[in-house]
Amino acid sequence: MKHFPIFVALEGRRVVLSGGGEAALAKLRLLLKTEARLTVFAPAPSGEIEAWEAAGRLTLHRRRMQPGDALCAALFYAADEDSTEDTRTAALARADGALVNIVDNLEDSQFITPAIVDRDPVTVAIGTEGAAPVLARAIKADLEERLPAMLGALARVGKAFRRAADVLPFGRRRRDFWSEFYFKEGPRAMDRGGETDAKASLRALLEKHLARQSNTGHVAFVGAGPGDPELLTLKARKALDTADVVIHDRLVTPGILELARREAVMIDAGKQGFGPAMKQADINALITRHAADGAQVVRLKGGDPTVFGRLDEEIAAVEAAGVGWHVVPGITAASASVAAIGQSLTRRGRNSSVRLLTGHDIKGFADHDWTALARQEEVAAIYMGKKSARFIQGRLLMHGAPRDTPVTIVENASRPDQTVLASTLATLPADLNGAGITGPALTFYGLAPRDVNAGPAETDKTPHQQELA
Repeated sequence: MKHFPIFVALEGRRVVLSGGGEAALAKLRLLLKTEARLTVFAPAPSGEIEAWEAAGRLTLHRRRMQPGDALCAALFYAADEDSTEDTRTAALARADGALVNIVDNLEDSQFITPAIVDRDPVTVAIGTEGAAPVLARAIKADLEERLPAMLGALARVGKAFRRAADVLPFGRRRRDFWSEFYFKEGPRAMDRGGETDAKASLRALLEKHLARQSNTGHVAFVGAGPGDPELLTLKARKALDTADVVIHDRLVTPGILELARREAVMIDAGKQGFGPAMKQADINALITRHAADGAQVVRLKGGDPTVFGRLDEEIAAVEAAGVGWHVVPGITAASASVAAIGQSLTRRGRNSSVRLLTGHDIKGFADHDWTALARQEEVAAIYMGKKSARFIQGRLLMHGAPRDTPVTIVENASRPDQTVLASTLATLPADLNGAGITGPALTFYGLAPRDVNAGPAETDKTPHQQELA
């Protein structure tokens, strides 16, 4: 992020602009919506600028800008549409202490003006750092259609009531009050009788929330999917939007954690097979303690929480504490990984079932029905199979599995650094870390990539793929 988005307070402050043509008009139309004191320098101003001067909306000097003309200005716009003059006036403004924007010159500007959706006092700013103005305009047009015209009036009513609402405890109770106003009661009241009814609804709503008992905690067990934020479900997004506390495992990517509320407490409760791990009892205690304190807790797990996620133990702990809960399933690592290799977990005439296995459990390497797995055309998705690769290989070969059975490892499924390693049972590396597989990986027994030289369909990601002969 080269440009940090901020909203500058301009009420009563100077904003200076040099220019009198189309570029100047475009900026002034926007600046006239603010409460700034506007000063324009233009030897030959357009008629519209002169009309604004006559109406008392800005101060116009019909000359070129000189040293000292931008003193005490918060912002300066160089809009003469002449690179030499823009460079001169920008230097003068910098010397006077103003932040400088040169129209259509991103590199030499100290700030940029984004595309804006105006529902005063609600303002949405859209910036692409100059990379894609067409995209910014498209997003603006989309938001203009989505945000109702009454949104500004609703926000003004709410703003005037904020001090009265401060009698509610800071945090969830106050947030719930405002959420109910802006998304339920407020719009209904505006439809009934405009701002008068909206103000009345606020007073009634406050009495209702003051009469409520303290918040009841709740736990949402949420599947974060395989890592791509775009694969997060809508229900998962809603849970993150309302979370007070997010307790996540190490498989949850930073891009997904970014979607949680900024105010939410983020707790890393990561586990790693045969490595550093938080004890399950400690995780259970974390979940129940925060929920018992009235927090909305999201227990966020990579993939789907119902697959090798010890969900039953955590639900049992929550129920024992008398806390409510619900489960939001996620896209499994198996689903994302099989999509990455262009295959299906089941196929008519090949296999009518698929096994989801774990490579190890709390006792060590996990044992399975190796005889059944060794049969022709069996398919299994093996979770946590990196450390146990040699053990699984030996058991299957010992029970008669064909040596040329395809084995595929998908690392970081759905992520930009996704890697696919195609192998066979006989050539499966004993040390997957040594083979370059160091991230979260899922192993497919009985499936090969549809085309080892082709990446996943319908994606702009280019996974690293390799094949072991």
